[in-house]
Amino acid sequence: MRARVRDFIYTKDDLFLATTTYLHPHDRIQSFLRYIPDPKGERSLNGSRYTKVDSQQAYTFLERNYPDYLFDCQVTRVKMMGAPRDRVEKILSPVDRLQEIFELSSPDELLLKVIKVAETFIDEAGIKMKHLGISGSILPRLYDPRVSDIDFVVYGLKNHRKAMETFESMKNDPKSHLKAIEDGYWAKLYAKRIKDGTLSYDEFRWYENRKNNRGVVDGTLFDILATREWNEISGTYGNETYQPCGTIAIEATVSDALAAFDNPAVYQLEDVQILEGPDVPLREVASYTHTYSGQAREGERILARGKLEKVMGKKTHYRLIVGTTRESLGEYVKLKDLKIA
Repeated sequence: MRARVRDFIYTKDDLFLATTTYLHPHDRIQSFLRYIPDPKGERSLNGSRYTKVDSQQAYTFLERNYPDYLFDCQVTRVKMMGAPRDRVEKILSPVDRLQEIFELSSPDELLLKVIKVAETFIDEAGIKMKHLGISGSILPRLYDPRVSDIDFVVYGLKNHRKAMETFESMKNDPKSHLKAIEDGYWAKLYAKRIKDGTLSYDEFRWYENRKNNRGVVDGTLFDILATREWNEISGTYGNETYQPCGTIAIEATVSDALAAFDNPAVYQLEDVQILEGPDVPLREVASYTHTYSGQAREGERILARGKLEKVMGKKTHYRLIVGTTRESLGEYVKLKDLKIA
């Protein structure tokens, strides 16, 4: 029973959870509760209704109704959630769901847009169908064709980079189905994400525009999400543990950004200079917030600030974590010498 990032888990308790990591405990699939049964819910499936829950609602619901879905994570040393393996009814695959959509005789207006995105990456980027999928609310069929976004998945980190490069080449072409996002959307997203002035609006918009991982198809927002292929996943759950060591700020050069859109986003570093915090051999930055995924590329000099973690396994090393809270106050990854014209 394998599950990876972007899969959904449907359980015998009529719950839908989204898989959050690649490595799992032996007795459960680490995942986050997304939809719960609710007679008054706004989402419907096979005659039943469901409600989407946020983080606080998810923890409260499980504590009251299904405490066995909560566990003390030996890796992160905090309370996490996950579907017990003996409660799993089905693992929903984004790859299988996309294939089903292609085989529909009369797809609705949103699914037609999904097909357009997929065909673009197949025809223009040369990515095979088996490396593409659809997640988000479309995966468990709990979407609203009028308002739901498209969480499009590309499997394989190199394939994901190829998809973004393809989108970059066409997003400003009037003939393209896939378009760049207009400024009004970035303004709304900036107000939602940035709460402490670490980035100005112009800086935020510059970063987001150049990431090329988000666009519009026929008026609907889509994301190009990265998930590792099975042969890119290594290690076993618990072979590394993490110990918090305070706050650190650095200046460094990005040596490898291939996993900059993974979950978490990871930047390998070289020529690290410690600006604040203990003098430790830091070799990577990991971001758990979309704001700082894809923020830098290979060879760029960055400034980063966040929580310092000691990674203990076969080889002990240190990493800087961004996105330890939803607001990521005082935590960032940004280019050292960015100048906005």
